[in-house]
Amino acid sequence: MKEYEIRIQETLAMTVTVEAENAAQARDIVERQWKNGDYILDADHFQGVTFTLPKNRDYER
Repeated sequence: MKEYEIRIQETLAMTVTVEAENAAQARDIVERQWKNGDYILDADHFQGVTFTLPKNRDYER
């Protein structure tokens, strides 16, 4: 039998609300809070999964 590499990619998502002067500042605030561990995404935030072959045609191992 041949071996094949298949990529599994899961998507987690969370929407948060912050007060800011503009959208760019809001994004910076949320990114900083996420990096600080204020938002932890886990299985409850699961949005979907995809299974794909590598982009090149030589995907057999």
